[in-house]
Amino acid sequence: MAEANDVQVVIVGSIGLDTIETPFEKRESLLGGSVSYACAAASFFTTVGMVGVVGSDFDDDHMAAYRQFGIDLEGLQQVEGKTFRWSGVYDADMINRQTLSTDLNVFEHFMPDMPESYRDADYVLLGNIAPELQLHVLDQVQSPEFIVADTMDLWINIAHEKLLEVIGRVDMLMLNDSEARLLTDQYHLRACADTIRAMGPTYVVIKKGEHGAMLFGPDGLFIVPAYPVETVTDPTGAGDTFAGAMIGHLAQNGGVSDEALRAALLHGAVVASHGVEAFSLDRLLKLQPEDISTRASELKSMVAI
Repeated sequence: MAEANDVQVVIVGSIGLDTIETPFEKRESLLGGSVSYACAAASFFTTVGMVGVVGSDFDDDHMAAYRQFGIDLEGLQQVEGKTFRWSGVYDADMINRQTLSTDLNVFEHFMPDMPESYRDADYVLLGNIAPELQLHVLDQVQSPEFIVADTMDLWINIAHEKLLEVIGRVDMLMLNDSEARLLTDQYHLRACADTIRAMGPTYVVIKKGEHGAMLFGPDGLFIVPAYPVETVTDPTGAGDTFAGAMIGHLAQNGGVSDEALRAALLHGAVVASHGVEAFSLDRLLKLQPEDISTRASELKSMVAI
């Protein structure tokens, strides 16, 4: 595990125990949550600190998995009660899914208090949590080089004003195409991105699932495709894996530029493509750096002219 003062990236989000059913298999009490996937993905590139909360029922094996990734756990709170739990079932296309249950448990009263050693981190990723909590984190960090926030339709609908405050204080907003349209009341994604960038962020990443993602910034538009995997076993957390690998790669290479962001997004797509090949973090636990570099080279060759 990294020394706390070595942490370059701090990631804040949810930790959950997931029950997932696909057309092929059902698995229960899997390690999940946005911060689990994002921290695991970032750990392949840099030192990362986790800010989240779990209950007294959180398995030691899950803690061991975090440590295997080298994640710094000073910001992980463990309190009395049950860990956040989610269950869902995927359609045959392995894209659409239905949520069967959501039990917030200890996550309901989560307040992300940053350890002192995290507050001067250069890179911060605010996972998909309530904008009020994202603002609480922003009030604690000192002067990060780059802040990324993720969001979802729920917060756009029920916490719109707080979300606008968050958007005005971050360097990049990540959201999917339907969320971008909902937030801006625009349809064409370029117009959506222009509207969001006018709210404050220098960069906007619009995720398009199996079709990749689009980066909008001062230097124009960059489109990164998703790596075409042969078998999708569990797509849960793919977006968080993408975001975590992206900010980790950015931190590893130092400095924010159009070129650096394009490379970071490509590596985000690559790590996410590995993650969906097994349930939970199982594939990432076995992933080797050469697996990432090989697939990154393949993806680059697929889009080269």
